[in-house]
Amino acid sequence: MTAGTAVQQHKMLTFIFFCLYLQRRDHKPSSSPFLPNPTPRPAPDTLSYLESASLMSGTLESLSGLGEDGSSVGSDSEINGLAIRRTDKYGFLGGNQYSESGEKEVRVEVARQREMKWLDMFGNWDKWIKHRFQKVKLRCRKGIPSSLRAKAWQLLSNSKELLDANPGKFEELEREQGEAKWLDIIEKDLHRQFPFHEMFAARGGHGQQDLYRILKAYTVYRPDEGYCQAQAPVAAVLLMHMPAEQAFWCLVQICEKYLPGYYSAGLEAIQLDGEIFFSLLRRTCPMAYRHLKKFKIDPILYMTEWFMCIFSRTLPWACVLRVWDMFFCEGVKIVFRVGLVLLKQMLGSVDKLRELQGMYETMERLRNIAPDMIREDILVQEIISLPVTEALIERECSIQVRKWRESRGELTHQPGRRLHGTRSIHECKRRAASISSGGSFSFLGSPVPPAVINKKKKKKKERKKEGGGMASCIMHHFKDLMYYQDYDGDNWIMVLIAPEGGGGACVAPHSMLSLSLGFSQLGQISFLQLEHGL
Repeated sequence: MTAGTAVQQHKMLTFIFFCLYLQRRDHKPSSSPFLPNPTPRPAPDTLSYLESASLMSGTLESLSGLGEDGSSVGSDSEINGLAIRRTDKYGFLGGNQYSESGEKEVRVEVARQREMKWLDMFGNWDKWIKHRFQKVKLRCRKGIPSSLRAKAWQLLSNSKELLDANPGKFEELEREQGEAKWLDIIEKDLHRQFPFHEMFAARGGHGQQDLYRILKAYTVYRPDEGYCQAQAPVAAVLLMHMPAEQAFWCLVQICEKYLPGYYSAGLEAIQLDGEIFFSLLRRTCPMAYRHLKKFKIDPILYMTEWFMCIFSRTLPWACVLRVWDMFFCEGVKIVFRVGLVLLKQMLGSVDKLRELQGMYETMERLRNIAPDMIREDILVQEIISLPVTEALIERECSIQVRKWRESRGELTHQPGRRLHGTRSIHECKRRAASISSGGSFSFLGSPVPPAVINKKKKKKKERKKEGGGMASCIMHHFKDLMYYQDYDGDNWIMVLIAPEGGGGACVAPHSMLSLSLGFSQLGQISFLQLEHGL
């Protein structure tokens, strides 16, 4: 047995035994149906560790037995049994994410000014993204006005264009029969999604019906992926802001552009990002890193729900919305930053670590983050200031991919598919249009090559001042291929000019040392490893 295999077996055994321990500890006998009016116990808005274990192992069917006991709130009678309570401004009746009325409110005149600015951007969206993206990013960081959040998320993710390009597609997917095993699991999961929110509180209510429609449609749309339970809370958040058809296409963009591979069988992408996350933690908060390392707490034990649900079950709701605003604009780096900030807040000082003398205490702290520990303004400011960039994530990704291949073999998931937010999606769309018209295609998000940094340092600053845009480029040749590197004001772009008769080509990130050749349609890509990095 090799050392790498032994380490992997140790990790898996640790994870399984810990899940079984927590399952046994949390198990309580169900209430007898003969007891008069038992008081319902509020269910936590988090996936159980048993569910996390099933997510990791891919045995989603094993969760079907959790059915009716998954939540004590979810029917009209049970809601009526609670003390009468008004919903908060987000629609929550109670639970951990209920917002007290004492929250700071934005002045009406300020809110109206922000709305007018966003409406102006909506009118010239492509120009804003191309020429004034830094301003769009700043406004997303300040928070999108609640009245315009639905439209903003659709434009940022480019899901509105998908919706417009596929009229009637959602209804067509709904009419399909679907695979029985996925539909059964989806139906059992419906009442677990935000049971304290007015939209999903009633069993069989319109919220649960729309959620079922979206999740079923996705299994038909992507039968190779099927259904993953972490998709349900993501779809539920979207449904709180937009109709079912719009929410479906937004979910498609999250699954395919922002977090590709997160919800696929085997969950290689989330495991790989767990390793990237732990390495970034060593850079940003060595104290938290050493503590988790000391007790052998692998990142997959605590960050699976954080990342796969985009913190929708973890943070106070006002913070969830701010995180999602930035996530749709800037991509997965926001998810990494939020996780790192949380660990820094909970494990980043000697005083905090004194209370956590073992694995159990640490996991309890990470599993149950007290809402009063997190202040919206402080959290957002720390997220913005944390020096974790797209280039750093991609560079660390290449390191972890190499380690993965050495210890576990080849990945079925291709990390190069991920697009880092609105700007990358916009550029990808533009290059795809260029391909269809016989031009060339490029990607965004590669780390900046050192040689290019040295040669273009002055010009980069000048281009930033000018607000970006395409400028003079550096031409390169490799065998019979020609490509160029350029800086567009915010990202480095590499454009591969297709060889004669090639029908277009695209390149993958520098860090992956690979490029895609010989395809005539998007999605039909074969990877060619080069001997030299571009």
